[in-house]
Amino acid sequence: IHFYKRFIHTDWLRQVEMAGIKSLVALAFTGSIGLLFLFLACALPQFNNWYPFTVVIFYLLSPIPTLIAKRHSEDSTSNPCRELAWFLTTGIVVSAFALPIVLARAPVTVTTPDIDPTPGPTDLAITTTMATIANTTTTTVIEGGACGLVVTANAVMFLTIMGFFIAFDSEDVEYSVW
Repeated sequence: IHFYKRFIHTDWLRQVEMAGIKSLVALAFTGSIGLLFLFLACALPQFNNWYPFTVVIFYLLSPIPTLIAKRHSEDSTSNPCRELAWFLTTGIVVSAFALPIVLARAPVTVTTPDIDPTPGPTDLAITTTMATIANTTTTTVIEGGACGLVVTANAVMFLTIMGFFIAFDSEDVEYSVW
């Protein structure tokens, strides 16, 4: 009977360890999909603008308030430290979603010089003059398609970060020391 109990305990422990590894692999996969959307928003030839990549700063900042609050709170009930952490995290996440939308709506005036070949005097000894006319167009900082890809990347990345906190929040998982 002792052998049977020991076998059940080790089998259960192995399943718990495999569940932790499977969830870690799933989170790594979804995080890489989110970064793929972000890279597509920046590097596709029709967009070719790396301003949307600045949302990576929000990905790095978003878990910090929650991690600090977990270190300084003794119990699992709500306390002012956790409430402040949730408030700051919510502000960071909302800012990450708002940034590409603002960049897609912000107008930018682009001035390109257009060279108008105006011939000078007909004498060949005198050089011809070229008049420059400024050609102005108004566009946005990023395209609408890039904005959609960045918002999709934000949703995937923040769900991945939330999944990490859900999966590794318990004390019996060895990754919970993070």
